[in-house]
Amino acid sequence: MRVVLAEDQGMVLGAFASLLDLQPDITVVATATNGDKALAAVLEHRPDVLVTDIEMPGRTGLDLAAELHRAGDPTRVLIVTTFARSGYLRRAVDAGVAGYVLKDSPIGELAAALRRVHAGERVVAPELAVAAWDAADPLTDRERELLRAVADGATNAEIAVRLFLAEGTVRNYLSSAMAKLGARNRVEAARTAEARGWL
Repeated sequence: MRVVLAEDQGMVLGAFASLLDLQPDITVVATATNGDKALAAVLEHRPDVLVTDIEMPGRTGLDLAAELHRAGDPTRVLIVTTFARSGYLRRAVDAGVAGYVLKDSPIGELAAALRRVHAGERVVAPELAVAAWDAADPLTDRERELLRAVADGATNAEIAVRLFLAEGTVRNYLSSAMAKLGARNRVEAARTAEARGWL
């Protein structure tokens, strides 16, 4: 099985690569420290499985999975993350991810998950499956888009210009998001949505 590894923490990336290379049926053909390099590595090496973190510079692991899925790329995607957030898991499933496991799993479990994903199965760590039963994401796509901009530090006026909306419309969307999340202000709403994996 040919694997590309994507992880922005060099020490973790090196450890994963070394440990997986000890498996007789797994070959790490390339590693990448951000999402853009990971996509380039997948397109160059055409691996069986891409093992990726979620939060990386450039494209996130979820962005990568969604892009490969849209393009009909046969590479299977296994997310390995520290984040047991229900919103992330739902987005991963929507992006066509075949597996979602936690980084603190023993390497034997990761290798077993890789083999199952390669065989066409879907693998989700039990802790993550439980987290997925949390409250559903109440936000609309537009509300998420605005909250991402808030999380980036944009003012309402800047968001209005960026998204070609009236400033009053921006306030209305953000007020709706704040009400849904029980937040006192737009920054708190953005933090809450981010913490739940909805951004």
